[in-house]
Parts: sequence; structure tokens; C-alpha cells
Amino acid sequence: MTESLYPPSSGAIARKRKALAPGPLEAFKAFSEQVFAPGALDRKTKELIAVAAAHITQCPYCIHGHTASALKHGASEEEIMEAIWVASEMRAGAAYAHSALAIDTMDKAQR
Repeated sequence: MTESLYPPSSGAIARKRKALAPGPLEAFKAFSEQVFAPGALDRKTKELIAVAAAHITQCPYCIHGHTASALKHGASEEEIMEAIWVASEMRAGAAYAHSALAIDTMDKAQR
């Protein structure tokens, strides 16, 4: 049996997290509820943004949770995949844009 890099989410982990820092956990939950509440953007749109952001941050728990929530709030599989492609372009674009740092360093080294 191979060991996973990420342990599966469990009630035991959730209980320990709460026991170790109940105040910040409650504040985070309230913050999350407020952020995902309908406003100028509906919940489905917010979940699609979260799916894209989760792929950029590469959080497997967030990918699972927000993909499931996006589906629950009416996102199609095609919309989810399109959001992932947007995230992919943004991550690749950031790597390309940051090449300016390497070019600047190389130019300075030649002087």
C-alpha cells in the first residue's frame, strides 16, 4: 500500500483542528460564509472562481470541495473545465511574465 502525500479529510482531523484553535476556525468559517454568500456574483460563479483558484494554488482539498460545490450550485462539467483552463493560462502567463526578472538579472550580469 502506498502512502498518500495528503491524508484524507476526516472527522478526527476536523475535531483536532477545532480543539487546537477554535477561535480562528470559527472566524474562518464566518469569513467563508460571507465570501460565498450571493452578492454581485452568484454562488455558482463564486464556486467556479474557487475551482480555478484551487487549481492555481494546487490545493487538492479545495479542488475536491469546490468542484463538488460548483456542481451542487448548477455549474456544468464544461463550465468547470473551462474555469480550469483559465487557471492554467493564468499560471502559465505568470511564469512567462516573471521571465522579465530573469532577463533583467541576465542583462545586469552582462554589464
